[in-house]
Amino acid sequence: MSKFELKLPQMGESVAEATLTTWLKEVGDTIEMDEAIFEIATDKVDSEVPSEVEGVLLEKRFDIDDVIKVGEVVAVIQTEGDVVEVSSTAAESVEATEDVIATPVATIESQMAQVKESVASPVQDFSSSERFYSPLVKNIAKEEGVSMEELEAIIGTGKEGRVTKNDIKSFLENRSSNGKTEVSTIKENSKPEVPKKKAEVTAEKPKAAPVPVSQGDEIIPLTRMGKLIAQHMVDSVSTSAHVQSFVEVDVTNVVNWRNKYKKAFEEREGEKLTFTPIFMEAVAVALKKYPMVNISLDGDKVIKKKNINIGMAAALPDGNLIVPVIKNADQLNLVGMAKTVNDLANRSRNNQLKPDEIKDGTYTVTNVGSFGSIFGTPIINQPQVGILALGAIRKIPSVIETDQGEFIGIRSKMFLSHSYDHRVVNGALGGMFVKTVADYLEAWDINREI
Repeated sequence: MSKFELKLPQMGESVAEATLTTWLKEVGDTIEMDEAIFEIATDKVDSEVPSEVEGVLLEKRFDIDDVIKVGEVVAVIQTEGDVVEVSSTAAESVEATEDVIATPVATIESQMAQVKESVASPVQDFSSSERFYSPLVKNIAKEEGVSMEELEAIIGTGKEGRVTKNDIKSFLENRSSNGKTEVSTIKENSKPEVPKKKAEVTAEKPKAAPVPVSQGDEIIPLTRMGKLIAQHMVDSVSTSAHVQSFVEVDVTNVVNWRNKYKKAFEEREGEKLTFTPIFMEAVAVALKKYPMVNISLDGDKVIKKKNINIGMAAALPDGNLIVPVIKNADQLNLVGMAKTVNDLANRSRNNQLKPDEIKDGTYTVTNVGSFGSIFGTPIINQPQVGILALGAIRKIPSVIETDQGEFIGIRSKMFLSHSYDHRVVNGALGGMFVKTVADYLEAWDINREI
């Protein structure tokens, strides 16, 4: 028999951990290949994690609501053979052994409890903090008696300002050295001096004033996913310098072409032909022309992405959002793009996406027009540097230029709203990119075969 360690898979480029929400199997249960073992949740997706082997679940390494880092072992599975049941003799032997060691174990536990009481470490309530702390940092804080006030004041050098192991260790070293200095000062002077409080390096976050609740008001708690999305959006605005460029596009040719071919396409392919794959094709063309929009910023380094992976923001029935990713979008023809878009959209609404399908996005498109909005100013999906909002298509009177002169006609038009990170994408590049998308759509061939 052998043991297999089931680790938490990579959930996405910007996702370093996930929350364990449900165990679907208990210790001792038989597990089939690809059978779901547990469910996890991130700020982007809820997903089941399947087993990579057949066997029996031997061990659970985490409890529900624990935060697990990518690559950590979550469960241990026994493979290649049946589980050997413990015989009554073996059980008696185990009980006897437990009796033998019970006394020293109890003594040790009692001593440890006394030590903990003497240290009098404060109990931290991490749920009251808006900041994320990894399990490792929480454990160090508890063991070293770091209060929540001290923890909140630590400047994080990790991603999105998170406190790392080195940050809290550095804080403890400074606190320890400060403590020694204060003790020596007390010994040298007859009167103990009150140490001066150091100036805060960073200002504390202003706390929002409590919202008054009147009689009859309904209080609806945010869902776990809603909280994660909210934090992700706040972090994005705090990280990137958002700038927007807007372009109005004449999509009359696109509308007429789709009306001409959508019925035949559905009969032939068994798929609906929506506007989304057409827009995705246009975005892929623009990203190929302007690869410096298809990047990420890591500190003072720009990471130019090799693949063009377009995220497609999709609304869920509960009001939350999810962003499945069209991988290598520039390599798909329009038929392949339509099939991919429809498949990801359907499985998004039914919560059937796999972890691999919401990671590695390099640029995002969101269709605010599906809810009637003319245009929007979307927030960048970190660690990307741009996001395009598609406005509603409207029939409006417009000036049409011809060789015979200008006249007024009814045209189908829409707005494209491009939000980009001004730290690395300047106005010229951001504007040229969205104008390229517009030019591609306006030049759509009404006779294009599909």
